[in-house]
Amino acid sequence: MIELRNLLVRVRHTPDRLLQPLRRRKAIVALRSRPRPSHVLVVCHGNIWRSPVGGALLARELAPLGIEVQTAGFIGFNRPAPPEAIAAAQRHAIDLASHRSRPITAALLRATDLIVVMDPAQHRLLRERYGFGSKGVLVLGDVDPGTADTRTIRDPVDQKQDVFEQVYERIARCVRELGRILTARS
Repeated sequence: MIELRNLLVRVRHTPDRLLQPLRRRKAIVALRSRPRPSHVLVVCHGNIWRSPVGGALLARELAPLGIEVQTAGFIGFNRPAPPEAIAAAQRHAIDLASHRSRPITAALLRATDLIVVMDPAQHRLLRERYGFGSKGVLVLGDVDPGTADTRTIRDPVDQKQDVFEQVYERIARCVRELGRILTARS
């Protein structure tokens, strides 16, 4: 039964796996064809698991360029990161203990040059709720230099510690690549 489930999951992700090199090239071209951002917003659903880690790693990566990095989410206000997230983030030298979630606002979006989202559904939400078009939005998984089954950065909600660590490792890999792309720009 588990083998059949794994096979079905693999088949379901085949289009994303096959399209990943094309999406990666397209994302890199889009990033290089626009001015280097001065303000980046990293977004996930609730701003307590993925975006705080992605934002902290990206801020560290882009600090030499003077690029400001902030984070936000679609739901919740002032929620703390859960213990699993705090523990997994510490392995990347990130302290989430004082982090509190904050929602996306129109003012925050206006001040942002590049929005980094964790999955395509969040990109659609930005377009539907805030009228924010495709330009200036990047699905973080699209720049993944590794082989990926999906462009979505998995939400580790209600998962075990090892899933948090896998998710944060993928975020770190994608952020390093995004930092490399933005740093290589003239």
